[in-house]
Amino acid sequence: MMDEHGMSVTGKVLALLEAFSYETPALTLTELSQRTGLSLPTVHRRVAELVAWGALERGPDRRYRVGLRLWEVAALSPRGHGIRDVSLPFINRLYDTTKKQHIHLSVRNHLDVVILERLSAPDAPQAVSQAGGRFGTFATGAGLVLLAHAPDDVREEYLKGPLPRYAENTITDPGRFRAILAAIRRQGYSSSDRMMGPEIQCVGAPIYGPDGSVVAAVSVCFRAGTRSFQEIVPPIRSTARGISRAIAELSEHKADEESD
Repeated sequence: MMDEHGMSVTGKVLALLEAFSYETPALTLTELSQRTGLSLPTVHRRVAELVAWGALERGPDRRYRVGLRLWEVAALSPRGHGIRDVSLPFINRLYDTTKKQHIHLSVRNHLDVVILERLSAPDAPQAVSQAGGRFGTFATGAGLVLLAHAPDDVREEYLKGPLPRYAENTITDPGRFRAILAAIRRQGYSSSDRMMGPEIQCVGAPIYGPDGSVVAAVSVCFRAGTRSFQEIVPPIRSTARGISRAIAELSEHKADEESD
């Protein structure tokens, strides 16, 4: 809950947009007021402006949803749209190779994991994720990779806890978590063994940018017991390497164009 006194107009607009989430994609004016701490008159004025611009849309049920204009703007992000475009051919092949489970392409936004793309089979284990979804957890295959390669201060900020527990196997001890992250950096891939749910196992691998830093992660989530980690590791590491090479080649191509 926020106090609107002292908030700038921009702050109020951002608070309204932040109120929407995967769990609550549609909200009334009253719900927006309750979630942001802004008064109803303020919410009414700001929401009207957002609707006029296209950032929000009002449905027949009188609830507001994120508008397509925001999607158009978000698509300009080189960390999102650009990486996704380069990666799609590779993750489509991975989807076929791994017998069509959940394939995630993810990036880190400070302490959140943002999913750029998800490919899923109808019989894959249930997963609370979708393209554009954001999660404040690193217990997934991709999340473990992204946290392992995050700057030290970001990693420590997350590990100072409390760490959320999602299943019996979820690791909530910071010391043990640090050891796992160190192992991921050494071996070049992650394995999440039923940390997000009793039937979900994941393997993730890092995607590197031209400067050698980890810019994204690709992961496969599958139903526990249907296959082994060792079976998934080679194709996912190969996919990550292919995407990394494609990103480097694209960067070189753009540099050559700019120098001409």
